Amino acid sequence: MNMNRLINMGVRMLMNKGINKGISLAASRGKRPEDMSPDERQSAKAVQGNAQKARRSLGMLRRFMR
Repeated sequence: MNMNRLINMGVRMLMNKGINKGISLAASRGKRPEDMSPDERQSAKAVQGNAQKARRSLGMLRRFMR
C-alpha cells in the first residue's frame, strides 16, 4: 500500500468519526442523555436512526450510480 492511500484512509476515518459525532450532537441538541427527559431521549434516538438510514441510502445510491 502506498503512502497516499494510507493518508487518505486515515483522513477518511477521522472525517467519518467527526461527522458521526456532529450528527449525534445535533440530534441531542447538545444535551447529555442524563440531562434529557425520556421524550427527548427517544426523539434523539429516532433522529440518529433516521440519519443512519439516510447515510446507508446515500451509499447505496452512489453504488448504483457508478
